[in-house]
Order: sequence, then C-alpha cells, then structure tokens
Amino acid sequence: MMLKHSVYFDGAVQSVGFERLGRRATVGVIAAGEYHFGTDGAEHMTVVSGTLRARLDGTADWVHYPAGTCFEIPPSSGFDVEALGGPAAYLCEFL
Repeated sequence: MMLKHSVYFDGAVQSVGFERLGRRATVGVIAAGEYHFGTDGAEHMTVVSGTLRARLDGTADWVHYPAGTCFEIPPSSGFDVEALGGPAAYLCEFL
C-alpha cells in the first residue's frame, strides 16, 4: 500500500492519502485558521476530532461540524474550512 503525504498552506494542513477497497481517501489535521480548497470530484468529509466550520462555494452561511459529523462537497467546486479552538482532524473520502 502506498501512502502519500501532502502539505498545504505552509504546513498548516497536512494529510496522508491512501486507497482501500478501490476507494481513495485522506486523513489529516487542520491547524487553527481558515483555508480554501478546490475539488475535482465529490468529497465526503467526516470530522474525527475538534470542530470545523465550512462554507461551500456559492453559499453565504458557515456551518459548524463537531467531531462525529460530516458534510459533502459537490464535484468541480470548492469550500472554505476553518478549524475552531485548535487543530481538527478529518477523514476525506473521494466519491
């Protein structure tokens, strides 16, 4: 199994990518702060630890996601994400 380490925003967001049963996913940590990501395909984000707030491209409202909750990002779009109160961990599954 090949693992792929990715670093974004000068190290503030880091992830490890992997493939299991033919599906790609990443697990990672987001340092406190606000970041914007673009997507090619649809993504399913689960907050594993901490709290994230997210705003999908084209929407005005931020939504809070505590540990154990999830949200989906449509293909060919993007989203703003912010870790609140410290680092937050996530699982991103590519749909």
